[in-house]
Amino acid sequence: MKLILAPMEGVVDFKMRELLTDLGGFDLCVTEFVRVVDLTLPRRVFVRYCPELLNGGLTRAGTPVRIQLLGQVPHVLAANARKAVKLGSHGIDLNFGCPAKTVNKSKGGAVLLKEPEQIYQIIKAVREAVPEEHVVSAKIRLGFDDDANSSEIVDAVQSAGASSLAIHARTKRDGYKPPAYWEKIPPLLKRLSIPVVANGEIWQVEDALRCQQQSQCEDLMLGRGALATPDLAAKIKAHASNKIYQPLSWQEVVYHILNSSMHQDENVSEKYFSARTKQWLGYLKLQYPEAHGLFEEIKRLKTKLDVVTVLEKYAKSPSLDSNHNI
Repeated sequence: MKLILAPMEGVVDFKMRELLTDLGGFDLCVTEFVRVVDLTLPRRVFVRYCPELLNGGLTRAGTPVRIQLLGQVPHVLAANARKAVKLGSHGIDLNFGCPAKTVNKSKGGAVLLKEPEQIYQIIKAVREAVPEEHVVSAKIRLGFDDDANSSEIVDAVQSAGASSLAIHARTKRDGYKPPAYWEKIPPLLKRLSIPVVANGEIWQVEDALRCQQQSQCEDLMLGRGALATPDLAAKIKAHASNKIYQPLSWQEVVYHILNSSMHQDENVSEKYFSARTKQWLGYLKLQYPEAHGLFEEIKRLKTKLDVVTVLEKYAKSPSLDSNHNI
């Protein structure tokens, strides 16, 4: 079983990838999408989205990172894909699932699900541009307004030469509203000979097991669930290996927030760490009751020093054992 950290714009950036992969369980990360319009982007743009390029395309823990591209012009995407792998990206991922209105208005992301032929042309161009040893993967939803053309979409992905496919088991219209329709994936698997990764509504180990059963996919992609439970991937892997696992305590989660060094980035504004921590607490509240109280305590604080001071009251360094190597 492979577990992949999902691309989440504005959330799963370099620092978050570093923190989550430090906790273990992930086999691959996919970056936030790099928007491609009509130019081959300079090196600094790729490095900004994926600082891991300066470390052989690996996180601090050694997890490979794959750059995701979003756009609509095949030859431009191809040129950028070629450059990204030369810079060290572990393959290329293509975004056909983003539901954001601003992205869809510019004919990127999920809106392309209406045009399987365009999906085919994009993947084909990128596949031909990228050396064979590099993976070209795609991420889709079941469809745009409905899943009526889902078969046509996956046929386009495979026939264009994609190496693998991640399916977020909802339509664009569904957004992120539960449930995820994992049971709609198996009919699509019958049409495919490439590896397929299931994505959507995996919050607990039990969800992962049900997703595998209903989707008939062994490999999974974790998104918001990994933000709510930072060691979710490690929990799932431990269960799959019949190993005893001691979950992170709340105090250890706070420790990892501090240890992530998100507050030490001098390239962002003074308010960045405060805003980022509050954003993350919104997810942590779903699994840790203590997150509610911490949010109330810092919600009016603006500076990183003030927020760090509060966090330090609750942080506890985890024991260095086989579960939580730091």
